[in-house]
Amino acid sequence: MLLPPRMVPIEDLPTPAVLVDVDVVSRNLGRMAQAARSAGVRLRPHAKTHKVPQVGRMQIAAGAAGLALAKTSEAEVFAAAGFDDIFLAYPVVGKGKPERLLALSEKIRLAVGVDSLDGARALAAPFAAAGRRIEVLLKVDLGTRRVGVFPEAAPAMALRLGEIPGIALRGLFAHAGHAYGENTRTAVEAVGRNEGETLAEVARAVRSAGAPVAEVSVGSTPTARSAMAAAGVTECRPGNFVYHDASQVSLGTCSLEDCALTVIATVVSVPDSSRAVIDAGSKTLSSDPLRPTPGGHGFILGRASRVTRLSEEHGVIETAPGETFTVGERVRVLPNHACVVSNLHDRIHAVREGRVVEVWRVAARGMVE
Repeated sequence: MLLPPRMVPIEDLPTPAVLVDVDVVSRNLGRMAQAARSAGVRLRPHAKTHKVPQVGRMQIAAGAAGLALAKTSEAEVFAAAGFDDIFLAYPVVGKGKPERLLALSEKIRLAVGVDSLDGARALAAPFAAAGRRIEVLLKVDLGTRRVGVFPEAAPAMALRLGEIPGIALRGLFAHAGHAYGENTRTAVEAVGRNEGETLAEVARAVRSAGAPVAEVSVGSTPTARSAMAAAGVTECRPGNFVYHDASQVSLGTCSLEDCALTVIATVVSVPDSSRAVIDAGSKTLSSDPLRPTPGGHGFILGRASRVTRLSEEHGVIETAPGETFTVGERVRVLPNHACVVSNLHDRIHAVREGRVVEVWRVAARGMVE
């Protein structure tokens, strides 16, 4: 299908279509950049939210020091697009990946997350063979219970990492993903303070043990501002803030006006007064639950009704009292999780004042290895 020309009114786009308001993105970037400057930390946005080089360039222009990503293939895409400072905030393990990272490190400044000696040794092997070293950050688990070492284990692990040929320890990183389960903004901010203060404390313990720590890197959009305010934190890696979504609104991280990414969809059926069906299902909106409390699969902007059920091609709206929908009507949906929506689509329509100003290819879509 041909990409629509610039300046097409969004009303003329075929649906479903993903829209990103460029002015809202710019405002979000400016606010987070100012928060980082005020805290005296470097901002390294996690580009897995958008996977779009044009958005990454906007982030760098707004003051970001570099980008964070998760996967080797994502880093290759962004390096090819001209980005020269990337941190893979993920334990990269797998056949052929260390060799690809070695080749990548010849072109850009690169660091990789680690949380085990076995993983670090596998990562370091081709670097050591080439007489080089790869910078790594040790992941510390502060409550998410996903990957990472517990705080008390970090000093010993850091010392052992320093003994591995081909490894250079840059510092520590954490991601307080468990904040997404908190029910109040006050509780989310408390998780953020704990994230920053605890990681800074761990950094002091690691230094006291004799291992170097230049970088103390925190993450997560809900906790970013409170975590980066802790003394000793040097870097922050929020991702979702560039777009925001329904979960961020529910968490109190932002308002509806701060949400840049929406999906325009068409009502294809109104079987009865209690429900309507749109042409955007799980292949468009994702099936991720609303955080922190499940509550459907997307807000209908300007309506009390919500998308409550998804199949692959169908989004079922539960009609709120007093509201009606008609076949052919177009609605704007605010998804629960913008990051997943990005990875479901080949292109994003960048809009300003209701018109398409650019069509962005989601260049790192599907780059999961």
